[in-house]
Amino acid sequence: MQTSNLPKIANEIRLNIIEALHASGSGHPGGSLSTADILACLYYKEMNIDPSNPDWPARDRFVLSKGHAAPALYSVLSMKGYFSHEDLLTLRKMGGFLQGHPDMKHTPGVDMSTGSLGQGVSAATGMALSAKLFGDDFRVYTLLGDGEIQEGQVWEAAMFAGSHKLDNLVVFVDNNNLQIDGTLEEVNSPYPLDDKFRAFNFHVIVLEDGHDTAAICAALDEARTVKSKPTCIICKTIKGKGVSFMENQVGWHGKGMTEEQYLQAKEELEKAGEA
Repeated sequence: MQTSNLPKIANEIRLNIIEALHASGSGHPGGSLSTADILACLYYKEMNIDPSNPDWPARDRFVLSKGHAAPALYSVLSMKGYFSHEDLLTLRKMGGFLQGHPDMKHTPGVDMSTGSLGQGVSAATGMALSAKLFGDDFRVYTLLGDGEIQEGQVWEAAMFAGSHKLDNLVVFVDNNNLQIDGTLEEVNSPYPLDDKFRAFNFHVIVLEDGHDTAAICAALDEARTVKSKPTCIICKTIKGKGVSFMENQVGWHGKGMTEEQYLQAKEELEKAGEA
């Protein structure tokens, strides 16, 4: 996959997010939209996966630690063929398998059930340790929200990963600087993120534009060269990216759209795709 195609793929992920959330009438648009470029790079360039065999033991693993961004994960999984596009429209509906947070027991392609913040990165760390203990070659990727890293469990996992030199682990931080109650500084500032992860023996890469797919792919290439340390890639992103009235608006952390808002969001993303 050429990196030049990835922005268009990320835009398609965003369109699917909007469609799924409109169909459900509820969910988390802001933090789902900000992750699309990261997921495009992981699923279309980086990870060794086989959608026809979701439980393939040698596959790379992805854990969405910020589980409320499930619409973004479901979007890319449907695009890769784990399930149909039509299934996206069953998001959060009774009888469907696409819950508000990822469920590994019912959703093909989901490697870990998440939602309780902080637990996903701990599970990913355990997966990376398992690969080391059993001599497996797979790599593990996890995506944290920047508000999520206020959880103490995140730093217990970071301490363990750094101490055990898990160089097969890559931790992304979606640093859009907004959480449910306001900016990170207003709630409980975790800054400086880079210095904190370095203190836990991580190799740290900071991307000033966390939506630049070429830069994300270059960071992933760099992570593969790192030995005896896990890697943390901090992506400075825009919450609600791609939808003008959602961008950098804390109120769009978790709420449904009106029909008019849905149509505007869809129109903007379709125009971006054409461009």
